[in-house]
Amino acid sequence: MSIDIASFTPGLSLTGGLLIGAAVAVLVLFNGRIAGISGILGGLLGTPQKGAGWRIAFLVGLIGAPLLVGWLGDPIAPHIQAGWMEILVAGFLVGIGTRYASGCTSGHGVCGISRGSPRSFVAIATFIVSGFVTVFITRHLLGG
Repeated sequence: MSIDIASFTPGLSLTGGLLIGAAVAVLVLFNGRIAGISGILGGLLGTPQKGAGWRIAFLVGLIGAPLLVGWLGDPIAPHIQAGWMEILVAGFLVGIGTRYASGCTSGHGVCGISRGSPRSFVAIATFIVSGFVTVFITRHLLGG
């Protein structure tokens, strides 16, 4: 195993993690809500509810912040080695998985584990194992 030193950014990763943790803490302390992206988005897609404003603001910030950083000249832009069809299929599968898991990695991983939720520990373990299996199959068995 080798580390691509240009992509090894522990300082930026720590900063990003601290910002995500702060955002989650602010949302739960001031709004009493869990920062699970699938739940936030799902709350907008169903019947109109109270609280649509904070959901929209959260999603606008979630999408807008990386766009703003990219516009300002982000030196570390990700390179995705997949076509649009692969990305769409993967997104669809993630969407189905979040429905079955009753949440996504942000809800279970950041919020659920910090609350000690057994369901979240199982969900995150399943996400990680699924990721390992997917990478193994695509890189070693399919020759990608």
